[in-house]
Amino acid sequence: MRIRATVAAVTGALALSAFAVPAAQAADAPSGKAAFDNAVASPRTAASLDVTFSGMKVNKGKAVVVGTTNKVNVPVTYTLTHPANLDVSAANFANGPLVYRGSKVTSPTGIFISDDPATCKATSSTRLSCSGVLTFRPAAGQLLSSDAGSWKAGGLAITKSGGEKWQGDLGTVLLQRYAKLTADATPEPVKKGRTLTVTGKLSRADWEDNKYHGYAGQSVKLQFRKKGATTWTTLKTLKTDSYGNLKTTVTASVDGTFRYAFAGTSTTSAISATGDYVDVQ
Repeated sequence: MRIRATVAAVTGALALSAFAVPAAQAADAPSGKAAFDNAVASPRTAASLDVTFSGMKVNKGKAVVVGTTNKVNVPVTYTLTHPANLDVSAANFANGPLVYRGSKVTSPTGIFISDDPATCKATSSTRLSCSGVLTFRPAAGQLLSSDAGSWKAGGLAITKSGGEKWQGDLGTVLLQRYAKLTADATPEPVKKGRTLTVTGKLSRADWEDNKYHGYAGQSVKLQFRKKGATTWTTLKTLKTDSYGNLKTTVTASVDGTFRYAFAGTSTTSAISATGDYVDVQ
């Protein structure tokens, strides 16, 4: 679920709305998503519930890369510590991961919360080992391109009686725009000693119009792999033009494959183009 903060004090505490469903309707009620629906409009509280999140790992510590159309499900694991006398059964308790921006998790400038509660397994009378999922849906208009960059990890726990715990500063994760990169060497084949022209384009996802646009002013390496070799050699580094285009020349010497390689930035994923093999005659 995407909640974008547009006022100074964010409202909309999440409640286990499934708990409020009469028993006769329980069979028809969605048990997971309903638990984390934005059901109650009230100010958030930080620590009315005595539980603690720790050891949170989002996407196994890797950046989250999102394109223009495909839904991206991101695994999150963590430990939750609770009092021994707290009823943590599914009928009374739910918790899940989130990522947010801002100085406090209770007053974020932007936040993504898991659609469904996490799945947890008791490892002791006071500890749960939990696995949750954060879902990003670029085609649904959940994201702005300005959302790319660093986010903080956090967690939310709630009970049937209205207790809740918001905990932030559980680590950071990069949310990146998916990049594309091409490479084309011409002419093919080419005589030894002649000039080869290698063109390409670096583009990245735009989360507002769900299209790919050129990424200007970025350093990209031209690399070569000799026929039969397993490693790439960097020949030169050049920058994309205002449209994300690349163009350079090299002298043909031996058979091999040319490609462009982009190291990525905090907002955009690393990418290497599919190599273009050139037969030198």
